[in-house]
Amino acid sequence: MDPAPDITHSARDGELELVGRLTTASNATFLATLGETEVVYKPIAGERPLWDFPDGNLAHREVAAHLVSEALGWSVVPETWLGDGPHGPGMIQRWIHADEATEPVTIVPEGEVPSGYLRVFDGFDEHDRVVTLVHEDTPALRRMAVFDAVTNNADRKGGHVLPLADGHRYGCDHGLTFHEEPKLRTILWGWQGLELSDEELAGIRAVRAGLSGALGRGLAAYLTGAEVEALGLRCERLLAEGAFPRPGYDRHVIPWPPF
Repeated sequence: MDPAPDITHSARDGELELVGRLTTASNATFLATLGETEVVYKPIAGERPLWDFPDGNLAHREVAAHLVSEALGWSVVPETWLGDGPHGPGMIQRWIHADEATEPVTIVPEGEVPSGYLRVFDGFDEHDRVVTLVHEDTPALRRMAVFDAVTNNADRKGGHVLPLADGHRYGCDHGLTFHEEPKLRTILWGWQGLELSDEELAGIRAVRAGLSGALGRGLAAYLTGAEVEALGLRCERLLAEGAFPRPGYDRHVIPWPPF
């Protein structure tokens, strides 16, 4: 799939008008419009403090995640930037209309893994029945898992995967990324330990190389020097091992709730 066209600078400079609030989000999140374009707006003033991430810069991490997505060349993250809105400066991101008939991540009865899906873990549903969380085994979702490993994404829930009918998969909610310490928490563990493809390795190399050029200069506006250095080290580790990371058993590796 070709990446969606960028929102024009004239649209970016237009007045952001709120349509409604997304009440299921943990931080203040609004659906808004910029001219004809639907966007998500997350004001920095609406970010809840976290014990392990600095206050007031989740929006910056979301923009940094988009820069890395573009460096990988896979358009995992919709166009994202910092801008002003009715509640002050914050993250603005192009709204994605997901295909509701598609389920890249889902829950099935225990052990009944559909063809084309991979098992992640077993658990209990609200009726105490054993169920299995699965995700699809597709190149598009593999790329998202690589992106998460590169950016150290601590919050890849099932609802943060936005499927399109043509097979492309977008990811959203990347405020909990780029921590210096290992924080990878994801429901996309189905490929753990498997060999990375040539395309995936090429994407990681592009990010690593870009850190000494335009990508590094761009990230410096949103991340600390130590966080950019840690990003480079993660890339080097993935390239040296040539495989998807395995979960560490000394910390939580599944976000809660998973959806």
